[in-house]
Amino acid sequence: MSSKKPTPSKPVRRLRHRRKRTQAAANKVLRFEKRRSELPLVPALIAVAGLTAIGVGGVYLYHTSPVRETNDRVVKLAGPDVFECRVSSITDGDTLRCSDGTRVRLNAVAARERDGTCSAGHPCPTASAEMATDKLAELAHGHTLQCRQTGTTYGRKAAICINEDNVEINCAMVESGTALIWPEYAQANPICVY
Repeated sequence: MSSKKPTPSKPVRRLRHRRKRTQAAANKVLRFEKRRSELPLVPALIAVAGLTAIGVGGVYLYHTSPVRETNDRVVKLAGPDVFECRVSSITDGDTLRCSDGTRVRLNAVAARERDGTCSAGHPCPTASAEMATDKLAELAHGHTLQCRQTGTTYGRKAAICINEDNVEINCAMVESGTALIWPEYAQANPICVY
């Protein structure tokens, strides 16, 4: 007797090979089915991202719109950090002086210095220093402003101010393109909210 195992016939080998291919195909189908079951999350995530983008875009457009309806409402600031400032002079595109001598630095706004330069690390608008100074003079000179102090900087009160025409001058300076928003300070005390 021989101890040799009989070799399977060709039809048996084909059957085993066919089973392996069938199993591989079944595994592929299972992987596809699993991925397909995860697909409903993708449209939902895309929808959420789209709605978020629309909401953020709407807020951006509202805050950057050059014309905003005031509905003839009078904005009155209140609180211990609110003060009035009768503007006697304009220093540059982001600083003014009140008739009582108080110096006010517009919160979260960056304009060029009087000499046309921008300090290192500050946002630097393309508009000239003269354009920014003229725009601030147009918005504030001779007006009595309501201002809410947000801090102090170099002996000046940092503030958000509203003129007699109900215009938030910090926001108007940015919207005019003569100054840039300074995100670091706008985060703590947002402008364009009045």
